[in-house]
Amino acid sequence: MARIDPQRGAIADGLWLPMVTPLRNDQVDLDAAQRLASHYAAAGVDGLIVLGTTGEGGLLTDAERFMLTAAVLEAVDGMLPVMAGVGGVATHTVCEQVRRLDRLPLAGYLVPPPYYLRVSDEGIAWHMRSVAAQTGKPLMLYNVPRRTGCTISPELAWRLAAHPQIVAVKDCDAAGMRTLAMQDLIGVYCGDDASMLDHLLRGGQGIVPAAAHVRPDLFVRLLHLTRTGRDEAARALFRQLSPLIGLMFAEPNPAPVKAALALAGMTTVEVRRPLIPASKSLVARIEAAIALLPPMLTAEAA
Repeated sequence: MARIDPQRGAIADGLWLPMVTPLRNDQVDLDAAQRLASHYAAAGVDGLIVLGTTGEGGLLTDAERFMLTAAVLEAVDGMLPVMAGVGGVATHTVCEQVRRLDRLPLAGYLVPPPYYLRVSDEGIAWHMRSVAAQTGKPLMLYNVPRRTGCTISPELAWRLAAHPQIVAVKDCDAAGMRTLAMQDLIGVYCGDDASMLDHLLRGGQGIVPAAAHVRPDLFVRLLHLTRTGRDEAARALFRQLSPLIGLMFAEPNPAPVKAALALAGMTTVEVRRPLIPASKSLVARIEAAIALLPPMLTAEAA
């Protein structure tokens, strides 16, 4: 379990869905966002994350970020917790994001290191502590070196876990996840969809899979199978999911995810430039992969 200060709160174990931001004519589609949030709540996910990489958070205005977050919170109406991603190059900008969003009943914040600067461990630590000082809510660190240009090493994550509000890390590095899981000092959540089964079988706290936008029932089922010791069934299900998971990252995220949702009539394929919608060839491959998935699960089957 994640280390928790009872005065600060916790970040729930399980499946946190990193929600897309629906767009229509380059405007945030709040109605579609609420429908998606309600859909994922009903599917049994354990939490939602808005404004992350999959949510195109860095491409939204401050006003859009606030409106989207408020709309999602309204839609789930306390049925499940919602976290918000906050990130950027400048620490003062990220701190301002937190101060604005902290007016809302969020469960916490997902915080990557500053982008582009390739700061040192001490710089990352200063950044995280500065962000934590803006709120009383818990923080989930976000280690995504391919996007930020720097790494939250397991050693640094353990150091930061001494802070009462830094309770978890979303890690996109498989080796780092394995190392972190060896010590019960901080909650570890898999941010690399291809590594989620290994992480769960090792007892990891949870997963943050972008691919779970498509057929969330199957990803909830995967989590349940690993929690109940049915490892072979979990491996079999993951083999069925793996082709779709690969396609969700065949072109820059979240374009493939939005293409899959558009096939289901749940949102448009639109992404905010400079991102580009998924190619026609990829859309065709996604449609074929979805058609091969198992049928929808009933509550009894789950």
